[in-house]
Amino acid sequence: MSQVVQDGVRPLIDGFGRRITYLRISVTDRCDLRCRYCMAEAMSFMPRDQILSLEEIAAIADAFIARGVRKIRLTGGEPLIRKGVPELAGIIGRHIANGDLDELTLTTNGTNLARTAPALVDAGVRRVNVSLDSRDPERFRHITRWGDVDKVLEGIAAAKAAGLRVKINMVALKGLNEDEIEPMLRWCADEGHDLTLIETMPLGMIDEDRTDRYLPLDQVRDTLASRFTLTPLADRTGGPARYHRVEELDTRIGLITPLTENFCAGCNRVRITATGRLYMCLGHDDKVDLKTALRSGGPEALDALLDQAMALKPLRHDFRIDEREAAPAVVRHMSVTGG
Repeated sequence: MSQVVQDGVRPLIDGFGRRITYLRISVTDRCDLRCRYCMAEAMSFMPRDQILSLEEIAAIADAFIARGVRKIRLTGGEPLIRKGVPELAGIIGRHIANGDLDELTLTTNGTNLARTAPALVDAGVRRVNVSLDSRDPERFRHITRWGDVDKVLEGIAAAKAAGLRVKINMVALKGLNEDEIEPMLRWCADEGHDLTLIETMPLGMIDEDRTDRYLPLDQVRDTLASRFTLTPLADRTGGPARYHRVEELDTRIGLITPLTENFCAGCNRVRITATGRLYMCLGHDDKVDLKTALRSGGPEALDALLDQAMALKPLRHDFRIDEREAAPAVVRHMSVTGG
């Protein structure tokens, strides 16, 4: 099916007929924080000589855009700790000006956003997702192990001042930050930010048992619905979030529910690691090596491998978190694949 030309483009279509239009690229697996649900405190990262160069990332992005990808998100790890990422965004962002790309976005923990926000705007980025699980300084430091929430809040304010739309991503953690969900929603409404709540995902070995912190978002939605009028929306931003209008606050809230409500049926996404491996699903280990293809065979070999990759994309993930001490769905951490 991927050989059929549509509107002058030979699209990427998987074995279930889903057209792939959204690419997430991890520019680094490194991060300057160690969020407890995401990483172990003592992490081993990939050697820098195994990481794609920025030029290679740009070439791979070009190949996907030529095959019909309309949205690209730069992620990590923490993307803004890698030197040259705003310049990379500018190279990819040129496709927005010529109409070949609809949107270039970035996910960040916000620690370096204050210094980079103007450059991201210049590069063509118009929206950023900022991970913020708590606005309480001590709690934030506990979740991230050493983070300074004031630095993140400064980055969010700088992003807003630079003209970036900000979406706050908050991982809902039972017994840790569930009491902050409504205050976070009200704060986001006051500041003009969207809020998306995320269920913790079983990716990679960490130092804690995720079942202790797993908070089903259907319960959170019911709690919010007892306080506010929640109107389901058809809004989509290309990702898995399902949105509701919070009528009393004149804002919207997104819910990402990989465990309570599988969202895979209409998946249009694939992910590239900082080492050039293309994963067709966050919850599976099937992958192809784009870096080797690009370095050994150039653009033609890369393009051919994209067709092979489509046959590997599964119908859905197999996340489970209901068994205490159970092994994670995949051994790689979220920072490897990219958020």
